[in-house]
Amino acid sequence: MSTNLLPKLTDFTAFTDAMPDAAQRDQFVTVLNWVTTTFPQLTPRFAWNQPMFTDHGTFIIGFSVAKAHFNVALEAAPLDYFREQITAGGDHTTKMLWQINYDGPINYDLLTTAIKYNLTTKKDVTSFWRPKGH
Repeated sequence: MSTNLLPKLTDFTAFTDAMPDAAQRDQFVTVLNWVTTTFPQLTPRFAWNQPMFTDHGTFIIGFSVAKAHFNVALEAAPLDYFREQITAGGDHTTKMLWQINYDGPINYDLLTTAIKYNLTTKKDVTSFWRPKGH
């Protein structure tokens, strides 16, 4: 897959083009395209050296890359909420990230649920990050 298939994600093209492994780049681009297609109301944004998506100015989900996996950032509260489901599906978590191996399957059902959770629980949030205790 070519990154020129990212018409809505032009801000991410330089980032994805810099990924040296073509198979990893294709998988990562596929995930970014999936988010854009599945949640067209989200606004793509590149900040803190990572592609992310916002809704009404608040953070919903972000992505970063590593050598053997890519990371999904959800914020601490939703990550803690979904941690057991993430690890039960074979993925790993750190204190702040959901790690998906490039050579493994992507749990799109759980990604959908996590994004919907953030959209629902942050619908009235006016700050970029989730307020403490929210």
